Amino acid sequence: MKITLYGKPITKKNSGRIITNGKRPYLLPSKQFVAYEKDCKRQIAGKYRIGIDYPVNLKALYYMPTRHRVDLTNLLNATNDILVDCNVLEDDNSKIIVSHDGSRVLYDKDNPRVEIFIEKVK
Repeated sequence: MKITLYGKPITKKNSGRIITNGKRPYLLPSKQFVAYEKDCKRQIAGKYRIGIDYPVNLKALYYMPTRHRVDLTNLLNATNDILVDCNVLEDDNSKIIVSHDGSRVLYDKDNPRVEIFIEKVK
């Protein structure tokens, strides 16, 4: 299965917001990530919402608009969380996503996106 999500990929862990509710502080994702997540959820059509619960290799190709260094692990975590929230994957634990083989960061100034390939592992 191939899913393409258009827009500049954003990590979940950078620039979080700290909100206090009474005495306890809470860490929320950045406004940029929240907007990116909302846009990705809009792009994932109903046909992808199948709740995969078997072992898969999730390969993600991130096409970034600049050549700045980014953390691939954080990009993968954000993608995994979005796919779980959209019910493409039932969970992002190691029994379902057994590998991210082939994932990498590439450059495309004019068309930033992430191409996600989900393949069943035997």
